[in-house]
Amino acid sequence: MTKILMTGLTVVFTATIALAAEKPVPPPALPVITKESLAKMKVEDLYKNLCAACHGVKLEGALAPSFLDGVWKHGSTDKEIAQTILKGNISLGMVPWEGTLTGDQIRSLIIFIREKEKEALIKGITFPKPEPGKVTKTKLANYKIETVAEGLTLPWSLAFLPDGRKLVTERGGSLRVITKNDKLLPDPVADTPKVVVHGQGGLLEVAPHPNYKKNGWIYLAIADGTKKKVEGKKKPEVKTLTAIVRGRIKDSRWVDTESIWKADMKFYDGSGAHFGSRIVFDKGYIYFIVGERGALMEVQDLANPKGKIFRLHDDGRVPADNPKFDNPKALPGIYTYGHRNAQGLARDPRSGAIYSTEHGPRGGDELNLIEPGRNYGWPVITWGMNYNGTPLGKTHQKGMEQPVHFWVPSIATCGLDFYTGRKFPKWKNDLFVGALKQEEIRRLRIRNGKVTQEEIVLKGLGRVRDVRSGPDGFLYVTLNKPGSVLRLVPAK
Repeated sequence: MTKILMTGLTVVFTATIALAAEKPVPPPALPVITKESLAKMKVEDLYKNLCAACHGVKLEGALAPSFLDGVWKHGSTDKEIAQTILKGNISLGMVPWEGTLTGDQIRSLIIFIREKEKEALIKGITFPKPEPGKVTKTKLANYKIETVAEGLTLPWSLAFLPDGRKLVTERGGSLRVITKNDKLLPDPVADTPKVVVHGQGGLLEVAPHPNYKKNGWIYLAIADGTKKKVEGKKKPEVKTLTAIVRGRIKDSRWVDTESIWKADMKFYDGSGAHFGSRIVFDKGYIYFIVGERGALMEVQDLANPKGKIFRLHDDGRVPADNPKFDNPKALPGIYTYGHRNAQGLARDPRSGAIYSTEHGPRGGDELNLIEPGRNYGWPVITWGMNYNGTPLGKTHQKGMEQPVHFWVPSIATCGLDFYTGRKFPKWKNDLFVGALKQEEIRRLRIRNGKVTQEEIVLKGLGRVRDVRSGPDGFLYVTLNKPGSVLRLVPAK
């Protein structure tokens, strides 16, 4: 049996080996690991050095149980697992790591174990991957899939016009029109606002005004700014940030452009990451996301627009009843803050509540209920860790909101909508979540502010960028790769 003995600030591994002749054999020489060296380790190395001897190199179990079978002898919640790692169980040979591992390191180990556990548990499970002409069965509804449009280049957002046409943005800067007969027009809308195509930025969200029939307004979220060549440098100089504009389409041209929201240029930067951009309307207000752009504590700074959700009147004016903050330099229009790469925004048709999904780092993707003036914690709190496997932040902090639901491992949330149609009555008012990384659509049922059901209803067709409940009662899915728009229709 392998044992681990702790002496002062060092962790020393020794082993006793019983041979058939029962003759004492000196233990093999194993490295001494100091507390200082532990502090520098990534989570994979922590596991390899501290856990693998008992639980197996691949977490499959050895002297101690497997981490991959979903069976937990001493409690399966994160809190219970953390307590077991912290306090150990000497009678069973489980070493207590209190005083040796930090809380962040313990949290990283739990995330790592959860990642591997989930990977093992889904092996062999068949998920609904639709095939043309065939019925796909899910728990509550069966459907067939239809192709609405193909040949798009990195489509980002889908919206519906009252006359049956659909609008699709391509991140490269084109606003495309699909006719009511599902024909993708060959030419994009002309003269749309100039965008900076950089990293994840470009032409992003499109959202017609709720009263579009009367006013014709269409809103766009764009990567605004400049991109220019600099003599002597291989890469162009880029300064960009999310902005919101609106305009109208007349004779296939974009006209009447108005700026709804734009930050001071001092906040623009060259990062290619995390622009946010999703838009929701409610009672004359527009809600939209400005991504955190890879920033950290700037997200907590109310004088900085990054990592915020804004609420304005639909013409860009700041509502008098918006949240008031203690910081006198707080930017007008901020509704909530502390968000990391939020890319989903949707309104619950029953209550009017606004929900958002945001990417965690490695683990910790979140579904949040968006309430005025609240701080959602990034980067101070998170249920994830750094991409390199090192610890990051806490899970709780006074004055910071907990997610309604979170995912470990990450699913890379993107695209979010409540189903409001009648074609799938058993899906009514359920929330549909796009997952880029997993190429999935997940159905969540929310009751009394809690997720009571979660189901993968589509998987493996391509990189999901958007999901929308159509006015015709069907569910629409936009894929980046291959660039297409699909429709889910009921089937027996």
